[in-house]
Amino acid sequence: MSAQELLDREFGTVAELIGEHARAQPRSPALIDSAQVMDYAGLDTWMDRVAVALARDGVKQGDTVAICALSSVEYGAVFLGALRAGVSVAPLAPSSTPDSLAAMAADCGAKLLFLDDGVARAIEPVRASVKARWVALDGKAPHALALLSWLAPEGSRPEPIEVAPDDAFNVIYSSGTTGTPKGIVQPHKMRWQHVRRGADSGYAPDSVTMVSTPLYSNTTLVSFFPSLALGAAVVLMPKFDARKFLELSEKHRATHAMLVPVQYQRLMDMPDFDRFDLKSYRMKFCTSAPFSAALKKQVLDRWPGGLVEYYGMTEGGGTCVLQAHKHPDKLHTVGRPAPGHDIRLIDDAGKVVPAGEVGEVVGRSPAMMSGYHNQPDKQRDAEWYDEHGNRFIRTGDVGRFDADGFLTLLDRKKDMIISGGFNIYPSDLEAVLVQHPDVAEAAVVGVPSVQWGETPVAFVVSKAGTSVSAEAIKAWFNERIGKTQRLHAVELTQSLPRSAIGKVLKRELRDVYLRSDDAARSA
Repeated sequence: MSAQELLDREFGTVAELIGEHARAQPRSPALIDSAQVMDYAGLDTWMDRVAVALARDGVKQGDTVAICALSSVEYGAVFLGALRAGVSVAPLAPSSTPDSLAAMAADCGAKLLFLDDGVARAIEPVRASVKARWVALDGKAPHALALLSWLAPEGSRPEPIEVAPDDAFNVIYSSGTTGTPKGIVQPHKMRWQHVRRGADSGYAPDSVTMVSTPLYSNTTLVSFFPSLALGAAVVLMPKFDARKFLELSEKHRATHAMLVPVQYQRLMDMPDFDRFDLKSYRMKFCTSAPFSAALKKQVLDRWPGGLVEYYGMTEGGGTCVLQAHKHPDKLHTVGRPAPGHDIRLIDDAGKVVPAGEVGEVVGRSPAMMSGYHNQPDKQRDAEWYDEHGNRFIRTGDVGRFDADGFLTLLDRKKDMIISGGFNIYPSDLEAVLVQHPDVAEAAVVGVPSVQWGETPVAFVVSKAGTSVSAEAIKAWFNERIGKTQRLHAVELTQSLPRSAIGKVLKRELRDVYLRSDDAARSA
């Protein structure tokens, strides 16, 4: 059966598609990193050897293994090999604390933990609490069996298995900004939907996709798996570096990239960005964090190829899509619901709000998580059901649809500030702050106020070479907005704390301010 015939089916698997590419284009590159290139025939062989080794070690279909390492060819091959065995994968963030890594490995019931030397050394203090057997992807990690020694012999072939649509594909741990890891179980049918829509994004055997965000992030995986499932080459960067990204894009004639807004900003800020030959690009994507209209316009003006912003959640539900190159007048929005996706806005009572009004975004689609692993209470909190009993996922975001059906996000529901009875959306204030000629970035949080209940405080990163004061920024800002939105304080900072995929960690900013405020009162 050809790859196209597989794609025409209602359900199939990524592993099957890679097997077809191995037969149709065995010498085409599949995975590329700084050390090696693995073609589709080689990847298919590795997947077989991984699948046989898992079965040999008693890891059965439906079990889980964990991977915690920087991106590499070996990482990708092990992930895909596990899928061929019907084993789900929990990709874990190397930046997590040792205790958190041990807890996540235990929560998902990982039989094996694939890691690299850096991660092995970091979690050495909690080694006794990690029950999973360690396998070193780079062959260096102490107390771990080297991957090449663990693999089944060349020529090994696994027993065929049948994967059901609802079988677990992976478990992604997403703490958002709450600090409490939740294991999001994504089924094979969810990933299959991502693969099937990949053809609309132009992924094909002649494509080259740059992957510079970590493989534990759903942001990465929604590009990584469709690229390989459709026969493209994937260039893996273990860590993002703006200059290196541009050099690799030029070298490999990259056609696609998934980047988060902070990466786009760093690329646009490169003094010699325009000297790089990026004409091979067909499409660029963005998701995971607020993407300003001004930055979208810069990318459109200076970087060849289309620009698509996706708005959605790791949990799935509904997705909005903004084809920025086709709708330059809608750059302030996140686009319209994707075909077959049902996006609604609800009020605090769970009722759908009238057209044009503000509400929490909830979504339903063919691509939805099975649930939160071992956390049924949090799963129930994340769900909303309409009058027909249809299940939706709550996003926690607040937005408004315009007359053309484009969604404008106002803020995270939990980040909304209620001051003196008025609703204040931090994103509105941040949009004004970055218009100041000396402000590079800004984030606004609500802090407790005896007088108002809550009051807004801004954290500001000033542009290089400027010496503006916090009081000057506050005065400039408060002259330009309504009385109810005025800032209580401005705090200058060298940088804003961010997650690995660029989300500003507002909880940390709020905690910093409250600690400093407590210190000032006790001084």
